Amino acid sequence: MESLGPRNSHPLRSVLERVTPESCPSSFNFHCHTTCSDGSLRPDELGQQAIALGLEHLAVTDHHSTQAFRPLQQWLAEQQQQGIPVPQLWSGMEISCLLEGCLVHVLALGFELDHAALAPYSTGQSAVGDALRAGEVRQRIHAAGGLALLAHPGRYRLSFQRLIPAAAALGFDGAEAYYDYEMQAQWRPTPLVCESVAELLEKHALLRSCGTDTHGLELCGR
Repeated sequence: MESLGPRNSHPLRSVLERVTPESCPSSFNFHCHTTCSDGSLRPDELGQQAIALGLEHLAVTDHHSTQAFRPLQQWLAEQQQQGIPVPQLWSGMEISCLLEGCLVHVLALGFELDHAALAPYSTGQSAVGDALRAGEVRQRIHAAGGLALLAHPGRYRLSFQRLIPAAAALGFDGAEAYYDYEMQAQWRPTPLVCESVAELLEKHALLRSCGTDTHGLELCGR
């Protein structure tokens, strides 16, 4: 059986344990996109907005790409050298896979960059074959030292009441509890759905994440 030790001691775990409905978009953002996939902001532009918002923790989760990480990391380091407070940057990627026969997205967070286990998912396109299965994705994320979380569980063909327990059974670490399903101009979590998702995650002892899923020009919106 796979050891849970490294996962339980992952440094991002203690951060995710602090996530509340008020965490995003002003403190934490673990789901956003840049021009390295289908986003509209360059990595440095996203970084500028992250600083302006006062973010404490940030992960860019481009689809099947980690290309934004190093440019953003370097840009943030330059700002920090000038005495500007910057967010803690975590590696991230959004991966497509099949869970219960349903196409879903998984957020890989806090993994070792360029780890061979994630090679099938960092090509800019969805994987095929066994690598598309949710269990395989979870195993590979863990092999790379990361955490695996189900993205926006209320957006799929199957209900989150079915998908979250299925993800838990496969060893997922958590899911995106707080998400703006109404896609408002100013991001805020959708109350009833997010509360129900958060309760189900707590029932299964899973971590709760949050993120704006920004694709446009404003990091505080969708």
